[in-house]
Amino acid sequence: MKLIQSLAANRFRLIAAVALGTLTLLAAGDDSARLEKLGHKVICMCGCNQVLLECNHYGCPYLTPEQQELAAAIGKGDSDSNILQAFVEKYGPTVLAAPTTHGFDQVAWIMPYLVLALGVGGVVLVVRNWHKRAPLTQPVGGSAGQSAELDQFREQARKETEL
Repeated sequence: MKLIQSLAANRFRLIAAVALGTLTLLAAGDDSARLEKLGHKVICMCGCNQVLLECNHYGCPYLTPEQQELAAAIGKGDSDSNILQAFVEKYGPTVLAAPTTHGFDQVAWIMPYLVLALGVGGVVLVVRNWHKRAPLTQPVGGSAGQSAELDQFREQARKETEL
């Protein structure tokens, strides 16, 4: 009977250890996913204008400290917005890969579409204006003076190009 209780206790410990290990791996996976997500929202400050996790400069002085700072903030359990805000306070707003969606930064999101719409509208207006100025068809007969003059030029071109 003691043997059965001992095996049951060992089985329970084994299940508890596996469950705890699985939860630890899931939590670590969550941290690595957060690191990956936040690392793509921050720019490396070495001047390369690349995302932090993709900076490929040899000996980049900012890459390792920024990555360590990001990992430490994630390890402390800070929220994503607090981590990004801390980076903005330390390095300035240029550290963000994309502008925020509130305040004056909305202009950065709106302007490209506004300029595109204005450009397309301008092209449409110019084409309409050209369309109104130029007739679609040429007059068939024309005046007699133009026809005689045109025939004279044709005859001259034919004579000059004969071999």
